[in-house]
Amino acid sequence: MPILKPDRLDRRILEALQRDARLSNVELAEAIGLSPSPCLRRVRLLEEAGVISGYHAALDRNAVGLGLTVFVGVKVGPHHEEASTAFREAVVQLPEVVSCHLVSGEADFLLQVVVPDLPAYERFLLGTLLKLPGVSDIRSNFAIATVKAQTALPLAHLGAGGG
Repeated sequence: MPILKPDRLDRRILEALQRDARLSNVELAEAIGLSPSPCLRRVRLLEEAGVISGYHAALDRNAVGLGLTVFVGVKVGPHHEEASTAFREAVVQLPEVVSCHLVSGEADFLLQVVVPDLPAYERFLLGTLLKLPGVSDIRSNFAIATVKAQTALPLAHLGAGGG
């Protein structure tokens, strides 16, 4: 995988693709002020370098019947690498868990879980989460309302130099 230091044009490509990943190469090139060939070359380099890791459709959770978001703090104990590894391997297999982070503080992991409703979360909690390897404590925080949810990353720090 090539090492890449994104410049100003790369940043503009990334910002445009974060807004609309369905842009054709011609539309993208026009939007950032490049001709199509160099634009495509830059996009391919960004993909090869792992800067662009994929293209996804953003779904409305409520529209697909996933109206409940729960942030779950999980303690894994005892603190052995085997317990942590077993937990990680198990949690990545759970489709209800849309993100999992190793964190500092009271919990060891913070999960973001999406389910249709409270009874579905209860079934997931009792039937799955509490049975994961090494789990010693779980704290659930229910999202009442979403104030901000974006997938686009802030990129102002990229490409401050030439390009």
